[in-house]
Amino acid sequence: MINSIELFCGSGGLALGFHQAGFCPKALVEWDKDSCDTIKSNIERGFPGIGDWNVLQADVRHVRYSDFGMDIQFITGGPPCQPFSLGGKHRAHMDTRDMFPEAVRAVRELRPNGFVFENVKGLLRKSFSSYFNYILLQLSHPEVIATADMDWTDHLRILEEYHTTGSRDGLEYNVVFRLVNAADYGVPQIRHRVVIVGFRNDLNASWSFPEPTHSKDELLKAKYEDGSYWEEHKVPKHSRPNAPAAISQSLLQIEIPFAKKERWQTVRDAIKGLPDPLSESASLFPNHEYRAGARTYPGHSGSLLDEPSKTIKAGAHGVPGGENMMVLDNDDLRYYTVRESARLQTYPDDYHFRGSWTESMRQIGNAVPVKLAFIIGDSIAKQLERTNAKDAQRTSAH
Repeated sequence: MINSIELFCGSGGLALGFHQAGFCPKALVEWDKDSCDTIKSNIERGFPGIGDWNVLQADVRHVRYSDFGMDIQFITGGPPCQPFSLGGKHRAHMDTRDMFPEAVRAVRELRPNGFVFENVKGLLRKSFSSYFNYILLQLSHPEVIATADMDWTDHLRILEEYHTTGSRDGLEYNVVFRLVNAADYGVPQIRHRVVIVGFRNDLNASWSFPEPTHSKDELLKAKYEDGSYWEEHKVPKHSRPNAPAAISQSLLQIEIPFAKKERWQTVRDAIKGLPDPLSESASLFPNHEYRAGARTYPGHSGSLLDEPSKTIKAGAHGVPGGENMMVLDNDDLRYYTVRESARLQTYPDDYHFRGSWTESMRQIGNAVPVKLAFIIGDSIAKQLERTNAKDAQRTSAH
């Protein structure tokens, strides 16, 4: 197992995925009580593999990393996204919720082999470009610290000068980032996220983001070329839609390059096997209660059953209903249940959420899809294994 610490852990999506990939979190830090209660309740219920998780409800600014020893090999986390979210106030470094400075402090003090930090695609907005570059340079050179009276732009200038210096000493990380769509990795949801990954430069790691495993083109083929999608879900022929006019035969004949990809997963795939939340059998599934009041309004029309879901959102002032509801086969609208939303984020069915529908949906909307976390974590774990093997070979050679 790879010893790690998770910051801003929320309800545990990123931690679950990385744990499945071989990471052992020595601590999970989260200031929000409801999110901590969700993880703790799953620990108490005996959810597999997390019995020794140490959940700390704390402000990360007050965490002393010396308390965890120096054998932490990796840091994971999702700093609060509100400063950069397309639905937020877009204040970036002026927002007191910007916790990237604390992510950098954790890297500086723990000196791990590497780290992964996740955030919303709004982080790449043109107006934030200088600040995003500032984040990357801080993570690359965490020991180049700003003084108390230094403006971030002055610190950026110092980091740029340091970064372009030919010879450098001290703690340094090779950092890459990518905007990924969770649907391309088998998550039944269109969810674009910026993922930042760094490896300590003395490890001489050679890593790149995992190749996408799923494809929109393959979903189109399964629907409109061979009909396998409809057959799988037993949708009668008279109920199947015709291929949209924009989809030409040439598109359907595209050969997917490199490895064969699977098709995108849809809402119908995700909720397969779940009963109607108004039925008596709905109580057999945790967090599968019906919520009334779904309605459409401009810009919020709900997710179609036979496409990946729209992005599940937490919302700054409650949950935006149109983003967290689906259009049924009879064209009725219905809110997702908490369990359905959890499936769209690839949480296991036996992972329960604490709190009201709104609170649970907030936790789920803030989470990292478990499957996406596993794929990235598994790739990183294999890289660390290769690095350790190389070190062992060099040691034995001497």
